[in-house]
Amino acid sequence: MQSSVDAYIDSHWNECIKENMNDVDKLIGLPYPYTVPAVGHFDCMYYWDTYFTNKGLECSERYDQSKNNTDDMLYLVDKFGFMPNGNQTNLIKQSQPPFLSIMVRDVYEHYKDRPWLIGAYEMLRKEYDFWMKNRMLPIGLNQYNGNEPNKDWTGWAMGYKKRMGGVMPVGDLNDIGHHFHVTCESGWDTNPRWGLEGFNYVQVDLNSLLYMFEKNMQFFSKVLENGQCEYWRKLADQRAKLMYKYLDDGNGILLDYNFAKNKHSEIFSAASFYPMFAALISEQRAEKLMENLFRLETEYGIVACEKNEAIREKYQWGYPNGWACLHYIVVIGLLNYGYTAEAKRIAKKFIMLVDKVFEETGNLWEKYNVVEGNINVNNEYKMPQMMGWSAGVYKALQELLERK
Repeated sequence: MQSSVDAYIDSHWNECIKENMNDVDKLIGLPYPYTVPAVGHFDCMYYWDTYFTNKGLECSERYDQSKNNTDDMLYLVDKFGFMPNGNQTNLIKQSQPPFLSIMVRDVYEHYKDRPWLIGAYEMLRKEYDFWMKNRMLPIGLNQYNGNEPNKDWTGWAMGYKKRMGGVMPVGDLNDIGHHFHVTCESGWDTNPRWGLEGFNYVQVDLNSLLYMFEKNMQFFSKVLENGQCEYWRKLADQRAKLMYKYLDDGNGILLDYNFAKNKHSEIFSAASFYPMFAALISEQRAEKLMENLFRLETEYGIVACEKNEAIREKYQWGYPNGWACLHYIVVIGLLNYGYTAEAKRIAKKFIMLVDKVFEETGNLWEKYNVVEGNINVNNEYKMPQMMGWSAGVYKALQELLERK
């Protein structure tokens, strides 16, 4: 029997699909219909949101729309040389977490369209080159940054002040603005993981996704028989070695690394489960992460970051907020290493939370308070009702529970 949330999602997918082939004001036209995160709140497609939305579309047998979204992103890569934050002119100064290779693989696994994959592979090469040329550090790993041409970030500092309740933190305005730009590209805008110096960090989630990018390109190369398998395998292996070297906190857990100060972030977050999602760490490292899962798990799900009494600011990507996307990352990561019972437990918590809040409010939401089990969240703007990744992850985790 279909749940109330299921019925709501299935009846609202079409309302989240936009069609606009021409540039209009800030909106960049796209060749195929595309999915926005929510009805009435958004006109554009966002990069990393759409990966999780696609998972739900695929569970709803909407593979055509999942492919449309992916093709639109490949078009934007061809147009700009990378996938922007979204298809608006004010969003091309940064990218977002690079999920496109995973989206391409999902589409290929369903359609098995080799000629399509040939073209997608070439666009993915462009996307990969963007990250290597513009986000690479001397230590051989990558970081989030931004495309501000004049490197004048002071305007971004004003944006950060607005996000933080009108309070400007103490510090250099250019550094504060640069930090805010980094958090925007990371998708975690804003969070306590890097203090006010995100530009000095190597992020564990980004490098895990780029490892997956390299492994997916290895897979595509095998399918296409283009002789590049070994090239991509070596890149992935080298990245994993460098992540072990620099991101290991000394206890077997990979954390964000401040390369300027040679120290690790003091904040344990769900980002540390990306290496499990990417299947890049050993069983022993996965076991060490599992021993620390309790630091993030609550009665209602997974918090973005563990509670830290020293942090006074209210970050929306911090405690007590939980996000659909991070629940999906953690659950799939646990499944990759055989922690099926724990994965099911967390999946059930998220589904029960969404059901509970839907019964109380009649809506899905962008984020949830996973400590109290409601929408009493840390907000940096008026929280929108949400389809997008909240709907996508709900459908994906529900299917997972039925299948496993």
